[in-house]
Amino acid sequence: MMFNFSIGDPFPDTDNEKGCHSKVTTCDAESQTTLTMEDMEKQAQFMQQCTLELNQLRLQLVNVQISEQAFVENSDKTKFYTGIANFVLLNHVFNLVAKHVKHTSTNALPQFLEFIITLMKIKLNCPFQDLAYRFGISVSTVSRIFDRWIDVMSTRLQFLILWPQREELMKTMPLVFKQNFGNKVAVIIDCFEVYIERPSSLIARAMTWSNYKHHNTVKFLIGITPQGVIFFISKAWGGRVSDKHVTESSGVLRKLLPGDIVLADRGFDIADSVGYYQAKLYIPAFTKGKKQLSAQEVEETRKIVNVRIHVERVIGLVRRKFVILQSILPTELVKAKPGERLAPIDKIAIVCCALTNLSESIVPFG
Repeated sequence: MMFNFSIGDPFPDTDNEKGCHSKVTTCDAESQTTLTMEDMEKQAQFMQQCTLELNQLRLQLVNVQISEQAFVENSDKTKFYTGIANFVLLNHVFNLVAKHVKHTSTNALPQFLEFIITLMKIKLNCPFQDLAYRFGISVSTVSRIFDRWIDVMSTRLQFLILWPQREELMKTMPLVFKQNFGNKVAVIIDCFEVYIERPSSLIARAMTWSNYKHHNTVKFLIGITPQGVIFFISKAWGGRVSDKHVTESSGVLRKLLPGDIVLADRGFDIADSVGYYQAKLYIPAFTKGKKQLSAQEVEETRKIVNVRIHVERVIGLVRRKFVILQSILPTELVKAKPGERLAPIDKIAIVCCALTNLSESIVPFG
């Protein structure tokens, strides 16, 4: 509500109505500010400029946070964004890979930040649009960067997924394995599945449907040594395929030597295939068709479960470190591009497992 009193006269002169109106007019003319269209346009331009500067400042802050120097000074940030423990190790991996990656002149980003973009994609599964905003480039450029780097990384880091010589395995066999199986355990195998989007093709939809997960998935066979090191990762198979078929078709059994012990879960009905290489399969006893297990079966099952759990822990470690393996992946990542042997998901799995092998072992040696 507006009171028409002049500032110098707190009360109106009721005896002189004309005088009152005269004062009000003077007061209004002196105290009110008239805004022209030109003034309003200047204010709008000023606000627009402030908004632009604020957005630029935010972008600069993001770029400052995600820079090579930021990783040098902060191991926690390095581990959060890349899954690698510290900058020294991160830099070693970068130097191992960078010289084999073609750097296009159309992209203003240095190679190190291209490397970080790739690691952020597999570590945090950041959408390409998010990475484009963060680094000030287009979505298509982010996609091309990721394709180039993940292709080279999967090749250059493959050596980190290696089955050690048997003598090395025996010398460093963890105590829990020695107590239960001597020093003959060569590998523990298991499968894990990664969700994918529902394929448009009915055939692909049927091949990737997992009755276990009740979702379309791709399946990997993973093999670890008793020391907790990933030595084998298969190509991606459709979720419908049995664990037995994946194992017998992936080539992992060809690495067995006479006398080796293989530990697996009940679903791996591969005793004959393992025996072909003069090795022995240990799986938990089946309870189907039995009222109860014998004392010997119970004890053997306890020993197997007690050590086989380590492969599940390694799978959990890989998926925790690299969130992309916990996500629902687009079908484009499952298809190999023309002329390429591996699909993007195969390359991603190799890189995730290789980088996980740079972490400390989760299996106690004592």
